[in-house]
Amino acid sequence: MKIKLLILTWLIAFGHNALAHEVRPAYLEIRQTAAEVYDVLWKVPALGEEARLAIYVELPEGTQDVAAPRSTFNGGAFFERRSIRRDAGLDGQSIAIEGLSATATDVLVRIESLDGITQTERLSPTKTSFIVQAAPSRWEVAATYMRLGIEHILLGYDHLLFVLALVILVRTWQRVAITVTAFTVAHSITLAAATLGFVNVPGPPVEAAIALSIVLVAVEIVNARRGIPSLTARWPWLVAFCFGLLHGFGFAGALAEVGLPHHAIPVALLFFNLGVEVGQLSFVAAVLTLAWVLKAAASLRFKPHIVQQSIDRFDLSAAYAIGAVAAYWLIGRAATLFA
Repeated sequence: MKIKLLILTWLIAFGHNALAHEVRPAYLEIRQTAAEVYDVLWKVPALGEEARLAIYVELPEGTQDVAAPRSTFNGGAFFERRSIRRDAGLDGQSIAIEGLSATATDVLVRIESLDGITQTERLSPTKTSFIVQAAPSRWEVAATYMRLGIEHILLGYDHLLFVLALVILVRTWQRVAITVTAFTVAHSITLAAATLGFVNVPGPPVEAAIALSIVLVAVEIVNARRGIPSLTARWPWLVAFCFGLLHGFGFAGALAEVGLPHHAIPVALLFFNLGVEVGQLSFVAAVLTLAWVLKAAASLRFKPHIVQQSIDRFDLSAAYAIGAVAAYWLIGRAATLFA
């Protein structure tokens, strides 16, 4: 009986902890429609069919609803739409998210003024409020979008897995530098083209194709370690460039969720891309440094041919693991295309 009570207590505590550590981001959009009137969209992660994360928007004093708020549950999220009015508008006022400090989630904020100027913010448990600005400076836009770029690549496990597969495939610092540069140039092209509206590619097929690209590189690692010649092993930079064009559309989809400030589109686009590169290069440097340290340590204890054999076996194991994860993603993402 005591054991059952202990298990029940643990499950209740675990469930409460899981609810308090929701990691899906919430989204707040405030769009000015008149001098003192705004449309508000508040999207919060759902916890089941009729429950939601307990975070709430705190608007400045004097804010009134023009009409009754409308709320719905749809697609695993709670949506609230409302129209508000405040004398003298929201410029210079503080907006906070009540309850955010007790969670592990973030809130993406986008505010658009009548003249098209966009302010973006990222709130977190340690930063639960912000000031509405009439026109954010270019430096503020640069800092915000560079941070978003870094966070996106470091939390984009599919992109990181693809980069890891490339590093394992080419091995040497010089070839890694050329290959990653080609990948960077390619996804910068499609990121800019898609974000600026020159190309429009649906998100679900792109996400499925990104998973497929990881599977293909994992297969190429296996072929290379078994001595089977392939185009990827001979010219990895070419394959990285082609797949980089695809991954750029994925980056563009993430950027589209936040939007670009109309008064500083080039700055926002440039620094988001720089943020992606800073995160990507940091990841590559960490992987290569770890590999060098492990190889140097092994060389002190074992003969060179034994070390090389161990590296080859590790590469094969890593390739199978990467391929399995990517195949799982591919099946799941492809299934949504026909659902």
